[in-house]
Amino acid sequence: MVGFAVPAEVSVLLLDIEGTTTPIAFVKDTLFSYIKDNIREYLRAHWEEEECQEDVGLLRKQAEEDAHMDGAVPIPLETRDGEEEVERIIQAVIDNVHWQMSLDRKTTALKQLQGHIWRAAYENGRLKGEFFDDVVPAVRKWREAGMKVYIYSSGSVEAQKLFFGNSTEGDISELFDGHFDTKIGPKVDSESYQRIAASIGCSTSNILFLTDVTREADAAEEVDMHVAIVVRPGNAGLTDDEKSYYRLITSFNELFLPSST
Repeated sequence: MVGFAVPAEVSVLLLDIEGTTTPIAFVKDTLFSYIKDNIREYLRAHWEEEECQEDVGLLRKQAEEDAHMDGAVPIPLETRDGEEEVERIIQAVIDNVHWQMSLDRKTTALKQLQGHIWRAAYENGRLKGEFFDDVVPAVRKWREAGMKVYIYSSGSVEAQKLFFGNSTEGDISELFDGHFDTKIGPKVDSESYQRIAASIGCSTSNILFLTDVTREADAAEEVDMHVAIVVRPGNAGLTDDEKSYYRLITSFNELFLPSST
């Protein structure tokens, strides 16, 4: 893997997070485990707050849409007052969240609640975002070269901003020009990438998308966005055909900007 020269028409880098800027192990073992271990405590502490009730309402609506799926967990409405009733609904929310997470769902409802739980954890110092060593120096170099850098992740925009604002590298949020999540569309839907380009105000061909997921790369490529697959420790393996088809990098340092080639 010797890297490649970024096409001259590219002025924007669009980055995935999990498996691209950040080890999958951190997301799975730290962020997701934090949700499972702390969701009950969070819901009990914030249950009466409007934001928490909005999150529960969104999850309830998602549960209704998922009713046809095997193992789907409904979230009933509160039918009476009292602590016992609240605990019944909280348990249903927890069971629903665990079910969605077991299927690696990317629903907006799930990501919104997760983001709010992580926000509390970042604010009290219980969590800090982590990156591969090459990420922050490379992004700084790209910005200095005049490139714009955006994030597109299934995690909510709020969760993304908290992640980069409360990291082991300090607050690095100023390194990014903007953030996108699944509200703009699924990451495996080519139209999502058209919407991102329109939002940024450029052509899809002006963007290089870095991801570890080939289905996401395919969707971006369908609308003429440049793509590269990031091969990191812990990422899913690639087939021989995938290795020969996609541009592969193992570090952001393997991207050579037009001004440096």
